[in-house]
Amino acid sequence: MFLALLELRAARGRFLLMGSVVVLVAALVGIVSGFTTGLGDDTISALRRLPAAQLVFSSDARSDQFARSLLDEETAAAWRKDANTDATPLGVSITRGTTNRGTEVDLAAFGVEPDSFLSPSVTRGHGLAHAPADSLVMSAKLADEGVRVGDILVIDRLGIRLHVVGATERSSYGHVAAAYVPLKTWQRIRFSTPGAPASSAVAIPDQFSALALRTPAKAPTAELDARHSTTTLTKEKAYEAAPGYTGERVTMNSIQVFLYLIAPLVVGAFFAVWTVQRQPELALLRALGASRRRLLAHTVLQAALVVVLGTAAGAVLAGAVGLLVGEQVPFSLPAATLAATMCTVAAVGLAGTALTLRRVTRADPLTMLGANR
Repeated sequence: MFLALLELRAARGRFLLMGSVVVLVAALVGIVSGFTTGLGDDTISALRRLPAAQLVFSSDARSDQFARSLLDEETAAAWRKDANTDATPLGVSITRGTTNRGTEVDLAAFGVEPDSFLSPSVTRGHGLAHAPADSLVMSAKLADEGVRVGDILVIDRLGIRLHVVGATERSSYGHVAAAYVPLKTWQRIRFSTPGAPASSAVAIPDQFSALALRTPAKAPTAELDARHSTTTLTKEKAYEAAPGYTGERVTMNSIQVFLYLIAPLVVGAFFAVWTVQRQPELALLRALGASRRRLLAHTVLQAALVVVLGTAAGAVLAGAVGLLVGEQVPFSLPAATLAATMCTVAAVGLAGTALTLRRVTRADPLTMLGANR
């Protein structure tokens, strides 16, 4: 250990350079992890907060189910009877509106029955239960964009006026702030013809995007789907129906995987060159009686100090970036995620040193005794 620390001090320039590379790699992995988590939350946080175990869609919707699926009350009634569980309609669509104070916002309208288990709890104002039909409960993300409780929000091109009666936790869908409205109001938003008078007598279909099941169906879902021409997904599987969720996850995870592959190669290349340069010193230690195990411990200790300290500094840098960007971009790096990511970086970095261990054990003491002369 003494010799390892002595070499770190003697060649501090080289080790600082290598440590800096580890810091940057670790920080980059942490930042990418933060963006991966943040983008995921910004896409599906509203779905994640739904108190539902499964979601039922129409069978003809193979992708983007929330946009393409349509079910009716007859199907819902049949599902409630056969599944033997609490079920309630859910409508999801993205629209745009303007408040009476001129604030323009995009919003993901979630249509729910006001007295159902999907009705959101509020942190300010009033909930949808016992509220007028034109009420809206906004997420905190809409409040960040300038919408206030008491505002009147007019849906663009439809002229539908909604009164903001309350606010709930921060949530979004497809990177758009969520807002909760009664199902009948959602149906007007989803099926009304743009430009038509608000008083138009055109019938609004009694349909919705999905059926939310509070607990898993008691009967096999495959049998129920075949009977009612539906497709049942767990809530977690339904995340893939959110726009852009799958593509974003694949992209960001691919970047992380490549960084995990780069880390051991960089660390291994450095210590391979360092070991080649130290061959005479290693041979001298062997000639003086040092065992191969001691030389291995000496090399692993040096690598561990460089990798662990560099990774710790990278974690601090990644955390600082998270604090710096705040809520300006979708970035989320919980302590557990950061710790797991940094442990993985340290593990793969140390794995890279395995490339050098064979050369360390093959140091020949005869080199220092003149065998090469």
